[in-house]
Amino acid sequence: MRVAVIQMNSVDDVASNLLQAGELLQRAAGLGTRLALLPENFAFMALDDAAKRRVAEAEDKSHVLDFLGEQAVKLGMAVIGGSVLLRDAHGDKLRNSCVAFSRSGERLAVYDKMHLFDADVVGEAYRESDLIRAGDAPQLVDIDGWNVGLSICYDLRFPALYQHYSAAGCSVLTVPSAFTVPTGKAHWKALLRARAIENQCFVLAAGQTGTHPGGRVTYGHSMIVSPWGEVLVKQKAGNGVLIADMSRSALESIRTQFPVLRHRRACG
Repeated sequence: MRVAVIQMNSVDDVASNLLQAGELLQRAAGLGTRLALLPENFAFMALDDAAKRRVAEAEDKSHVLDFLGEQAVKLGMAVIGGSVLLRDAHGDKLRNSCVAFSRSGERLAVYDKMHLFDADVVGEAYRESDLIRAGDAPQLVDIDGWNVGLSICYDLRFPALYQHYSAAGCSVLTVPSAFTVPTGKAHWKALLRARAIENQCFVLAAGQTGTHPGGRVTYGHSMIVSPWGEVLVKQKAGNGVLIADMSRSALESIRTQFPVLRHRRACG
């Protein structure tokens, strides 16, 4: 199956971002893509929590989600919408949600980011939990017979989530992200290759790139990694569409030669 990861430099204007995303999705579809992944916060990037609250919509009334479903139908490919800010029906916080659509426009799953980025990175403090409610459930979807496990950015540092997905039969892991530059340089590629190797899965990683409103800078370096840990395609900076073909025979060959998933044992 041909897949695409989309790298974007999103801003604090939803209409502009959707226009940009639509153009990149169209480019991916023109290359024969069956599944495209957008980055985290593809529809809105800002440091201002008040602005984030203003653009967040209820899940059943989100025009950003409507856009994703319409694009999937129009382009005839499955679309995983990176992440979208949604209102939480159970409190005053928001949800950072990854939503997957089939090429018929069916909403397959909504995954709420489970691990929130509360960290101090080279003089910058991030407290995602001040605004976002953490999700509590993994979500996997079937796309053209491939089981796909959903995650978002900081989740990447927590291998148990991906072990859950591989144990549940996933062969593809998606990681839409907005990594900082310091953490990206130090860990991004290593973490993606590790998740691919230890779970023997293809890993699709779509990143935000460049400088955003408020001065935040994201790392880019989107890539697709094979179950062997090989980086099949990557892009350092700038907007772009990265394409790779996932081979089921290659996947099964690796899992047959090195049956680590069958050898995995519970600890404790």
